[in-house]
Amino acid sequence: MEILFRLTQAMSVFVVIAYLYCKSPLFKFLTTDAIRARDRIYLYFVFSALSILGTFLGVPVQDAIANTRAIGPVLAGIIGGPLLGTAVGFTGGLHRYSLGGFTAFSCGLATTLAGTLGGIVHLHLYRKNRSEQTFDPKVAFLTAFVAEILEMAIILLISRPYANAVALVQVIAVPMILSNAVGAALFMSIIRDQKNMVDRIAAVSSAKAFKIAERTLNILVRGITGEAAVALAKIIHKETGVGSVAITDKEKILAFVGQGSDHHIPGNPIASPFTKAAISENKVIFADGERERYNCPLSDACPMNSVLVVPLHIDNDVIGTIQLFEPRNTRFLNMNKTLGEGITRLLSNQLLMSRYEMQKSLLVQSELKLLQAQINPHFLFNSLNTIIAVLRIDAARCKDLLIHLSNFFRKNLKRGSDLSTLEEELDQVNSYLQIEKARFDDRLMVDIDIDPSLLKVILPTFTLQPLVENAFKHGISNTMGQGVARIKAFRVDGRAFIEIEDNAGIFHEKETDDGHGIKIVDRRLKGHFGSDSGVSIFCVPNEVTRVTVKIPLETKTS
Repeated sequence: MEILFRLTQAMSVFVVIAYLYCKSPLFKFLTTDAIRARDRIYLYFVFSALSILGTFLGVPVQDAIANTRAIGPVLAGIIGGPLLGTAVGFTGGLHRYSLGGFTAFSCGLATTLAGTLGGIVHLHLYRKNRSEQTFDPKVAFLTAFVAEILEMAIILLISRPYANAVALVQVIAVPMILSNAVGAALFMSIIRDQKNMVDRIAAVSSAKAFKIAERTLNILVRGITGEAAVALAKIIHKETGVGSVAITDKEKILAFVGQGSDHHIPGNPIASPFTKAAISENKVIFADGERERYNCPLSDACPMNSVLVVPLHIDNDVIGTIQLFEPRNTRFLNMNKTLGEGITRLLSNQLLMSRYEMQKSLLVQSELKLLQAQINPHFLFNSLNTIIAVLRIDAARCKDLLIHLSNFFRKNLKRGSDLSTLEEELDQVNSYLQIEKARFDDRLMVDIDIDPSLLKVILPTFTLQPLVENAFKHGISNTMGQGVARIKAFRVDGRAFIEIEDNAGIFHEKETDDGHGIKIVDRRLKGHFGSDSGVSIFCVPNEVTRVTVKIPLETKTS
């Protein structure tokens, strides 16, 4: 009983060490799902020290030592695997061997095997997809229990004289088996509980951060304006529960919600040195209220005592800050500090995405305007001259042509949407073709063959017009004989194909690239549908030029 009592005292030291370890920076290695090679080195030193300490705190018995040495290698093996467990066991066993005694070798060997046994348990749990049980105190208890029974067996098998080994085992077996098993279970229980607490805090922080991100998504579409900043500050204040929340740009306060809002007025210039430092040095500033306090530069009666200032970024450029304040007599929680930093990162990413979407929208508008502007200005003059010529002989047809010309330019100027249907594209192209047919008279034949089921397929606006105009500008208008223009739309293997073909066969890539029309159409198709879509060109000189548009089958819904 005395040995059990003294080993229980030693085990109590291990419990204290476990508690202190969980409060140290070294514990963070156990809060992640995967332990890296560098982390295993730290764990090796921690658990090797535990194993050696178990020997030092042991009880001398019959030229041997009753001890809690096995706790270190067993835990190392269960947590880190066979390599770590065996390494820690070998270190603890080597230390025990160096102390001598008739059980020196057997105890050294048993300690090494205890670490290996822990590693085998680790592998078994991972192979059975039960890795969460590596931090189960029951697993630690059973593993250490078996490891100590194994040690007693090794002492009986190897240590000599045999009679001494039997006498020793009779005295130390029960105390060592119980103390090591219970000690391993308690140590693991403390680690598990602390790990679970970290996981719960992280889960709560993540849930709050994502909730804030979700609620602020639409607010940040146009960046942080004064109105958006106030709405954003109210959301963060409600979700975090801190004393106050402020949002600034690089020069002035945009919003302040909570205690102290009577003198922290939106629109006033930034006065806090913490805020200025965070912006100028592009770093997080934290005054915890104890080691460093927040002293309000605006009012001595300000209740705020601690502050977290986190810079807001877009493309690594600081555009402002988000600040969380706590009043006197209220400790600034680490969870809120972590949450504040996480929220700011999420909001910075949202602002970056908003700027990207805005620039993308501006690019689309610019490309649309470029395509609109690229319609051959000579087309208008040629059309008017054609209409004047037709007016002399057929007033009714002249009226139809004017309607087509009006329809063509109205659609060209007013189509602001980014997408249209194939039917809408063909309507504009048809007006263009009617005018060209009047211009070329009997020298032009137009053949249109469209699968009716494809009329609702969506396309980027101004996909067909530049391609059709290109066929006339660089093809048919340069031929002396009969001109033929064909437009076909059909489906193959879940994709829609649209072909614009002329019988001139005068495609010159350099000449066509002057207007960038085909390049823009190709880039817009790939941007909307993916790299498997786009424009391809086939040309047989003096025979045929065929431009093919390939897109997946999508339809426009109202």
